[in-house]
Amino acid sequence: MEYDRGNRMDVQERDYVQHLFGKHISKGQVRYLRCAHLDIYERDRQGCTVVDAVSGKKFFDCFSSAGCFNVGRGNLKIREVLQKALDEWDMGSHHLLSEPKIRFAEKLASFCPGDLDKVVLCASGADACAGAIKLARGATGRNDVITMDKGYHGHEGFSLSANGKDYYKELFEPLMPGFHIVPFNDLEAVRKVASRDIAAIILEPVQGEGGIHVASQEFMQGLRALCDELGIMLIFDEVQTGFGRTGKMWGMEHYGLVPDIMFTAKSISGGLYPNGAVVYRDIRALTDYVEKNPFFHHSHAGGSDLGCIVSGAVLDYLVENRVWEHAAEIGRRFKEGLMEIWRENSHMVREVRALGLMIGIEYKYEFLGALMADCLAKQGVWAVYSGNAPEVMRFQIPITAGMEEVEELLARIRAAVNSMKIYLVFLLPLARIPLFRKILDNLKVQITTFNLVRDLEELVLKYVLKAQGFRR
Repeated sequence: MEYDRGNRMDVQERDYVQHLFGKHISKGQVRYLRCAHLDIYERDRQGCTVVDAVSGKKFFDCFSSAGCFNVGRGNLKIREVLQKALDEWDMGSHHLLSEPKIRFAEKLASFCPGDLDKVVLCASGADACAGAIKLARGATGRNDVITMDKGYHGHEGFSLSANGKDYYKELFEPLMPGFHIVPFNDLEAVRKVASRDIAAIILEPVQGEGGIHVASQEFMQGLRALCDELGIMLIFDEVQTGFGRTGKMWGMEHYGLVPDIMFTAKSISGGLYPNGAVVYRDIRALTDYVEKNPFFHHSHAGGSDLGCIVSGAVLDYLVENRVWEHAAEIGRRFKEGLMEIWRENSHMVREVRALGLMIGIEYKYEFLGALMADCLAKQGVWAVYSGNAPEVMRFQIPITAGMEEVEELLARIRAAVNSMKIYLVFLLPLARIPLFRKILDNLKVQITTFNLVRDLEELVLKYVLKAQGFRR
């Protein structure tokens, strides 16, 4: 059986594609997406929306592939740059010099605060995280690293060890030694661990996967002073907070300070060609180490010529359109709308947190994150709860979204919350009982239950369609 590769897909074709995906990639992923009505197939990827090839329903993309689509889905200007580049360039050799590498590094450095102007080209966020940690350890001659509870930096090597939740790590232990996890925004906890044996302190200015927790000014200033005192390298993970997402070009700009090292990726790709980078200060310890060890961190895809051409175009687009100012404006209205929904539903919503267009709703119970993802999908909103904080629903819509689109999105979120109230009549009393709450929070129970409900929905739909066809 062949499946349709065109713009539309019927139910039989969808089921066959899911069968193939399960056979060759992962049945578990199919079940995970299906249970939340997120087994959609993206078509017409434009701006902040996509269209499901099966239902024809428009979905607002509030995940943005964890922040990859700051300049929107299918940005025509960036796409044209890539198409033109393909006529002349390929990936290039990662060992050789090239004009695209030089131009991108120079441009990226020019947009970074302070003396952050030395660049190491990387392939992804996890790769850049590893490069940043290796640089700090090599330059200081120390091994240990302080990272944050619920922090997220990737799924491989050093980045996996730096993650602040056991869920991602427990299957692969023992991991890299010397990583110390402390509570986010707790300066005293950092001071208790910090010493001249610590190579680096690594954190996100706003925790994305951790549930949209914003670092306080006092915490950030305290970290900078502590690192200066003990010769520790301060590392900022700007993979999600960079390139306009928080209402500034960089998340660090909200605090008026500069780390020793920062790394970034995701949105610098324009959602079209992956790329990443480490940027570090022009200080002797760091520059001397790199000069003596120029190949301390390399990957064959990091800083590819095509990637650097696309990334340079993304930087131009961000600056020409002052996208961070738009993020601040749209983010204010989005947060206001979510605050209104919070006030109307204080029995189940604990808090709304935001910085620019990095926004999260925290519910009072963990299982509500999964339930809300399902209710949102039924309203045409593609959003996910935070992996390190399942009770937090994240909203990271492409920054190019307009005010009218935000108003429509808020209406859909309100409708999803209202539909969720039907379930809560039965679930909230159960959630007050510790044993039942543990069952409700269990991911395997959620997947099994939601898939059974989905089976029932599709069975009823088939019966209704058959009955309608018979009458006609």
